[in-house]
Amino acid sequence: MVEIAKDLTSNMEDYLEAIYALKKEKGFTRVGAIAKRLNVKNSSVNSALKTLSEKGLAVHERYGYVGLTKEGDKIALEVQNKHDILFRFLTEFLMLDEKVAGKEACGIEHAISKKTSLRLTKFFQFLELGLNGVRPRLLRNFERYLKTGKKMKCYTEK
Repeated sequence: MVEIAKDLTSNMEDYLEAIYALKKEKGFTRVGAIAKRLNVKNSSVNSALKTLSEKGLAVHERYGYVGLTKEGDKIALEVQNKHDILFRFLTEFLMLDEKVAGKEACGIEHAISKKTSLRLTKFFQFLELGLNGVRPRLLRNFERYLKTGKKMKCYTEK
């Protein structure tokens, strides 16, 4: 799996992620739905599916449904998890608009390692366990700074 994942372009990862998401949403997927989701032509999807099939990651019968192999599912889930944690970081910590964060997360997800993604996940788990749902003061202060351009005089201030 490690070798296959290394050989995948960010474009191919996007196809795996789209197939995975569509299958999860609808229970199945077809070429047209993938093309619509990725804003590409059906011929581009067919070309990508050929490559993914040759790598043993996707299954596609001409004019039929599209699926992922066990290995394809595994890689798609890893890409999706990276996307989700980055999206969360960009929206909750950097307080970016969801539309911007979605686009940025999609670009960054291909560049970070699995180790970095796992570390971000652990960081969120750490915060959630220790804060019992209370937004950290540092983030509240940062949010105020974004709105006003002024730093808090004292970090212990509420």
